[in-house]
Amino acid sequence: MDSCTIQTPLGLTKITGDDNGLASIIVLNANLSEKETEEQVTDIIPETLQEAVYQINEYFEETRTQFDLLLNPEGTSFQKQVWNELKTIPYGKTISYLELSKQLGDVKAIRAVANANGKNPLWIVIPCHRVIGSDGSLTGYAGGLHRKKWLLEHESPYKQQSLF
Repeated sequence: MDSCTIQTPLGLTKITGDDNGLASIIVLNANLSEKETEEQVTDIIPETLQEAVYQINEYFEETRTQFDLLLNPEGTSFQKQVWNELKTIPYGKTISYLELSKQLGDVKAIRAVANANGKNPLWIVIPCHRVIGSDGSLTGYAGGLHRKKWLLEHESPYKQQSLF
């Protein structure tokens, strides 16, 4: 399994995968000094991960709204079903956990759906950040709510303009 670590606007991000696809993209929560951060960034990106790095950078540069990558995350069949449904949420849109459960055909499975959402190993590429509470609140995000808020604002078609 190949891996690399890149710098993103939301912190160091570790990407793993091989010829079968991406296995994980996770933001690292470590509080590192600038020097330690520089030491962790991968100088040479493995060939199997170059396209993922390229597309993630495009996403942060606001030139990409959809990913076109081979994915190979580990999970149960139910988790994979939830993750596949997450990929249908359009860029710049959100849905509630309840709506997601309805789309999957079982309103009563809302907790299981939320749990599977939280276990998503492919940060940003499988857009679990686009799932919010029924009341519009930002609930539960493995990468931290501040990152979820940032990602939703990043994708928002209505950018806040500075008046001054």
